[in-house]
Amino acid sequence: MPDRREATLLEDLPEEIIDKILKGLPPKDVGRCRAVSTLWRSITSIPEFMLEHHRRQPLLPIIDGLGRPASFVLFRGAGADTSNQQLWPFIPGLRHYHLKPTLSVTCDGFLILLEQNKFYIYNPVLHKRALLPYPQAGENECSNIIGFYRHQLTGEYRLLWTTFRPLSVVKYSLYILTVGSGVPRHIRIRMPTVLSPSAEHKLLGALCYSNYCPPPVHLGGSLHWCPFSVCGVADITGGSRDIVVFDTKAESFRWMRSPDQAYPNRKLFDMNGTLGFWGSSIKGDAGGCLSFTALDIWVMQDYKAEIWAFKYRIDLSTVEASRQLYLTSCKGKKKAPLRSTVQWFNDMAVLNEHELLIMFNDKHVLRCNTDGMVLGLVNIGKSQYCMSLTSHRFQESIIPIPSFP
Repeated sequence: MPDRREATLLEDLPEEIIDKILKGLPPKDVGRCRAVSTLWRSITSIPEFMLEHHRRQPLLPIIDGLGRPASFVLFRGAGADTSNQQLWPFIPGLRHYHLKPTLSVTCDGFLILLEQNKFYIYNPVLHKRALLPYPQAGENECSNIIGFYRHQLTGEYRLLWTTFRPLSVVKYSLYILTVGSGVPRHIRIRMPTVLSPSAEHKLLGALCYSNYCPPPVHLGGSLHWCPFSVCGVADITGGSRDIVVFDTKAESFRWMRSPDQAYPNRKLFDMNGTLGFWGSSIKGDAGGCLSFTALDIWVMQDYKAEIWAFKYRIDLSTVEASRQLYLTSCKGKKKAPLRSTVQWFNDMAVLNEHELLIMFNDKHVLRCNTDGMVLGLVNIGKSQYCMSLTSHRFQESIIPIPSFP
């Protein structure tokens, strides 16, 4: 026991208490602690510690500045004590936005990025990356990674990888690649209802193209995709179910029902640990132009019974009127933050129970509350004039990348 006349040092505390204190530190501070004490390094290097520490980190939206001047950025908030964090690209001094990596999927603090036709796994906290082995593809075949998960039984990180030939009769193949292994495993889509080869081909095609299918939402040990209606996935099940679910434990697929109301533009998202769904309504103007003028937010009320509950609606006219009031209150500033009117919605991300981000007009992002009142304008870099709100969410991690043989 330490002398009561002296100050109690951190090393004098029980190891369980030290463990709890270290789990509450930000990832960068944990890294600094590893260099201070052999005990601290030992505690923070245990896989269970690293995974639990990761789960305590906030789930943050990623904004893509398209390389002009910022690229992938974590949005941490708008308070005086918060700052957005750049997720650095691989190439030092990268300046041309068309050469920057493309973000495919995320999981447990890892990013999977496509750079110059090569896939990398990258941990921004540790500044470490590794090249992923390419599946054995035939001549003129392309590939895409559609899912990323931690296998519950083995603790391995695995990728769902598709290959296809775009210039001939399109043929899709599906692989599972364990990160750290150089041998992808070819699989077929196993579902409760047997799929014909044409139906399986149609489903893989819908999941393969990111323009028509946003990245999956990982909740409850499963990956969830919601392809856009143009993909025709609902035709496979007769329209009864149109959300594709992949059980990461059994590594099998199944269907799930979306809200009954039809939306031409829709996405799934993580609403504070619950499966969320937003759909946008279309309105035509006098010139025949169509635009998304409202966002309906739904939340999964009963996962097993597949029951959705309507949460709230964000209307374009409300957001635009609030934006005008916000700009009026900023008249004392040298420059108006934004002069472009809100003409249509593009995307949305939930920050917490009361706030969300809304992307509009292809290049601006607003921070709003759930009533559609503007709380601020998002700026992720100096002279930032173009940005995209991605469908990816990210939790920082000190988990090392599994090594390849």
